[in-house]
Amino acid sequence: MEARAINRYIGSSPRKMRLVIDLIRGMRVDKALEVLHFSSKHSSKDAEKTLRSAVANLLNSDDATRVEPQDLYVKEVFVDQGPTIKRISPAPMGRAYRIRKRSCHLTVIVASKV
Repeated sequence: MEARAINRYIGSSPRKMRLVIDLIRGMRVDKALEVLHFSSKHSSKDAEKTLRSAVANLLNSDDATRVEPQDLYVKEVFVDQGPTIKRISPAPMGRAYRIRKRSCHLTVIVASKV
C-alpha cells in the first residue's frame, strides 16, 4: 500500500533539492521527518511539507486496512526540473548577463512495510 504527494514549482534549484532528498531516501518516515526538520538547508522545509502530505494521503486513503504511521517508509523520492525564469543583470561596458532562476518539482512516495 502506497501513496504519493507532488509539490510543483518549488523556488529552489533541482541540484540543491537533491542534496536534501538524498538524505531521506529509503528511511522510515518518522526518522526522515526528524532529519528534515533539523536540517539547515532551505529546501528541507519544502521536502518536509511534501513528505507530511504523502503520509496524510496514505492515512486518508479509502482502503479498509488500518496503517500505523510507525510502519511507513519513504519508498521513492525524486526531483524533476521545473521551468526556468530568465532575467537580465547589467554588466560592465554595456553588456548584460543572464540570470537563470530555476525551479523544481518534488515527488515523494511512501509505503507501508507490511
